[in-house]
Amino acid sequence: MTTTETADLVLSREAQDLLFREARTANSFSDEPVTDDQLRAIHDLMRRAPTSANTQPLRITALRGAGARTRLLPLLAEGNRAKTASAPITLLVSADHRFDAHLPRLLPHAPQLREMFADPEVRARSADYNAILQAGYLILAIRAAGLAAGPMLGYDSAGVDAEFFPDGTRHTVLLINAGKPGPDPWHDRLPRLDYDEVVSVL
Repeated sequence: MTTTETADLVLSREAQDLLFREARTANSFSDEPVTDDQLRAIHDLMRRAPTSANTQPLRITALRGAGARTRLLPLLAEGNRAKTASAPITLLVSADHRFDAHLPRLLPHAPQLREMFADPEVRARSADYNAILQAGYLILAIRAAGLAAGPMLGYDSAGVDAEFFPDGTRHTVLLINAGKPGPDPWHDRLPRLDYDEVVSVL
């Protein structure tokens, strides 16, 4: 750890470690439940994420019961099934392709902007993009609650949408297992790109 990595940060070192440096993608979970109060606290942080025109298209479907999990497991890649079965909760993170219905309330000073999303393809692209942006905040909010997040993309996207959102108004953009880590939850941390490989200053 060099001085320059923390010198210009206001967040405490402990909070930095909790959210970033020590946070890992969990591959096993304990039996400790994720409570409704924790979900509400996580949502309260996540909803502060920026989105285009304040559209806020992300929706969360929390799978906690055995029946709901049974519906999901066959739609996952083989490598994702065991850890999902062990997680106390799995969040289906979806984009609401009818988010524009809320714009009169969410963007009251510019009601004309709803016309930008009249085209269903434009609306769907915007919904998916902004929901993925919000999902990044959701992962940080899960970590802030003292839980581990296990985001996954190994699933049958069309199958999950058909099973859980059959009316076609939502599209799943990410699955996240969440809970307290279980036995041997972490793989070795893989390399990260250095500053000079990522940042250009013009």
